[in-house]
Amino acid sequence: MTNTAPHRTDLWAVTPADVTTPEAGELLRDYYYDVADRYYRLHLGREGTPEELESGLADSPSDDLAAPSGLFLIGRYDGVAHACAGLRRYDDTTVELTRVFVRPALRGTGGGGRLLAAVDAAARAMGADRIVLDTRLDLVEARALYLRNGYQEIPAYNSGPYAQVWYGKDLGAPTR
Repeated sequence: MTNTAPHRTDLWAVTPADVTTPEAGELLRDYYYDVADRYYRLHLGREGTPEELESGLADSPSDDLAAPSGLFLIGRYDGVAHACAGLRRYDDTTVELTRVFVRPALRGTGGGGRLLAAVDAAARAMGADRIVLDTRLDLVEARALYLRNGYQEIPAYNSGPYAQVWYGKDLGAPTR
């Protein structure tokens, strides 16, 4: 039976989490499979194989999303983990946003906005006054989410292999 009831934005809660837990690992695997499969479909006309996806995941560690240089957040919808985002220190006043993901079944329910509001608060708590990120042009939902939440396109700040567009957001002076 399919649930056709509307999703309630107020059921989203976002909290810091240990990036090494099985729950975090499952979200990061889902994130990686989602973005990698989209890349394979767009550029190779096929899904990634399990071997390719697991190899790519192993080559993209997230262990830097832990104190003291980073932070990992999990978004829960009605108590169940369905979203994540990570922050890593970029320089003294800037953090980099990465691993932003909302499971496809819950996209459009307000989870992305709740996640990014928590990212802003976490970045400020880390002493940052700016957030930067890179993404791919084909990740149109993510790009729209960033623009809706105050990010603006900026010049390239890195040369990552999948970085095609860069965004930044000024948070104002940090509270110390």
